[in-house]
Amino acid sequence: MVWTLRKKIFIGYGITLILMVLVLVWAFINLWDLGQASDAILRENYKSILAAENMVYAIERQDSAILLVFAEYEDQGWKQFHENESEFFQWLARAKDNITLEGEETIVKNIEIGYSSYLQHVVELKSISIGSPRKRATFYHEAILPSFLSIRDTCIRLREINQQNMFKVSSQARYIAKRAIWSMAIIGIAAVGIGIGFSLLLSNLLTKPVRQMVEATQKIAEGNYNIQISSPSSDELGQLAEEFNSMTKKLKGFHDLNIEQIMAEKLKSEAIIRSIDDGIILVDAEFKVTGMNPMARRIFDIQPDSPPNRHFLEVIKSEELFNYIKQSMQSGKPPSIEGKENVFTVERNRTRYHYQFSITPVRGKKGVLIGVVLLLRDVTRLAELNRMKSEFVMIASHELRTPLTSIGMSIDLLLEGAIKKLNEKEQQLLSAAHEDLQRLKVLVNNLLDLSRIEAGKIEMEFSAVSVRLLFEKVNSIFKKQAEEKGISLSFHSPEEIPVVQADLDKIIWVLTNLISNALHYAPQGGHIHLSAESFLPYNQISVHDDGPGIPFEYQSKIFDKFVQIKSDKVLGGSGLGLAIAKEIVRAHGGTIWVDSVPGEGSTFTFTLPVIESSQGGVGNGG
Repeated sequence: MVWTLRKKIFIGYGITLILMVLVLVWAFINLWDLGQASDAILRENYKSILAAENMVYAIERQDSAILLVFAEYEDQGWKQFHENESEFFQWLARAKDNITLEGEETIVKNIEIGYSSYLQHVVELKSISIGSPRKRATFYHEAILPSFLSIRDTCIRLREINQQNMFKVSSQARYIAKRAIWSMAIIGIAAVGIGIGFSLLLSNLLTKPVRQMVEATQKIAEGNYNIQISSPSSDELGQLAEEFNSMTKKLKGFHDLNIEQIMAEKLKSEAIIRSIDDGIILVDAEFKVTGMNPMARRIFDIQPDSPPNRHFLEVIKSEELFNYIKQSMQSGKPPSIEGKENVFTVERNRTRYHYQFSITPVRGKKGVLIGVVLLLRDVTRLAELNRMKSEFVMIASHELRTPLTSIGMSIDLLLEGAIKKLNEKEQQLLSAAHEDLQRLKVLVNNLLDLSRIEAGKIEMEFSAVSVRLLFEKVNSIFKKQAEEKGISLSFHSPEEIPVVQADLDKIIWVLTNLISNALHYAPQGGHIHLSAESFLPYNQISVHDDGPGIPFEYQSKIFDKFVQIKSDKVLGGSGLGLAIAKEIVRAHGGTIWVDSVPGEGSTFTFTLPVIESSQGGVGNGG
């Protein structure tokens, strides 16, 4: 069996994909166990604790009612007593229906027996004449009060054993969480290690013969034609090395042979190009296609017998690629592709194929530009893997929501019901856990939002939006916060600026994120200014602050995921805000960038498409 380069890459990424699936399955198992443990806290203990609390309350109200009777408020006292008697029996029934712990049944039975005895003593109290207050008081202290204290203490005991079990189950949940974190970390590190190992192996596999070819080419350029490249593999690179060796042998003959032999070897070189899996298209200075290899013909479904030297748009019919080629022709450099990946998509036989393209100018004698070479590399499989990665992040984040909610309910219950029983250090740990949980919820929500945007699953509700409306809304949101920090927040836009085609809520989210960052970094007494300008067919919206600025080494990656600037200020963010903002702006067909000089502040700018038929605009404000 021949191990082609394609097959090796497929097997390597297949192993990585299997490891990712294993990590996902293991994460699901641990999350399930964690959810079960958290659910047990609510199912087994919360009802009994609530029942015990209410029985204590009811019996205390009944004791207060007896004291009202002693105070000669007979009707009011006995009415209160019987109302709470019914209440006590209701909660006792709930406690009997929720017996889950060892010894809990005995406690509940003792409560029931004790309460029956208590009611019997109350009946006896009623039979004692009202005119014998001393006898009534003696009977109360000797019979009713001890019975009341016994019942109340037993109810408190019921509450305490359930609280103790709640702490026990909570500890078990924390253990499961730690186990999940460590196990997923170990499996994840193993997967990363295998992935890195495979990447190093693949990169060495790809670059070693290329380096040999570069060295051999340099020697050939120096006039040494006795060069051979070792090719131990039988894949495409091995075939390419063999063809290269064949070419060098022929070149040795070219040095002494005539033009006819040189042309023959030219055909050999063309055969090598035809064997490459990447599509290659040659375009001259007049934008005519002068040549393409079979793979390029296959990509664009062009027949081999089609007429040569036709205009690029007649052959390829892609305005996007043509604009990049035109830009490269005009600048003499590879085109700059801002705000998007250099990936071109072609639909063939109802299947979408993705190709990474690069455009290289070709110069002739005296540096004159004679054309460009368009290279198309098939990255369909890599795009699919990237899509699966995004789906994994979205699914994992979604699955984290349920256990996070359960953990949050448990922590809130502890904060409300058991905080007084904890010492200061335990209270601090519980509060820290509550704060960390809130940050984790924000991170999970940001991951879900970013995954939906990257996957194209977020719904956009486009409408005609006034720039003034955007500024007024964010100004109302941050006005009070800015005043509290002593920061001036202002905005300005031309009166006749066109309205934009945008999703109002999502663009407000972008502005909110930019202003929130500016508020964090702007000094007291500083300024934040919003401005808008029209450069048809786009409006350009900017947020400027006079904070410390952004270091140059961060400006090229500030919009990447999880990137945070190292600063003395602790912001506690997830590093996803600007990445989400970038994806939202891209979804609107615009771009976003930053201009900053350290020590002189920063200006974040993004563009939105205008509605050409719109007239009128917004006024100035500040």
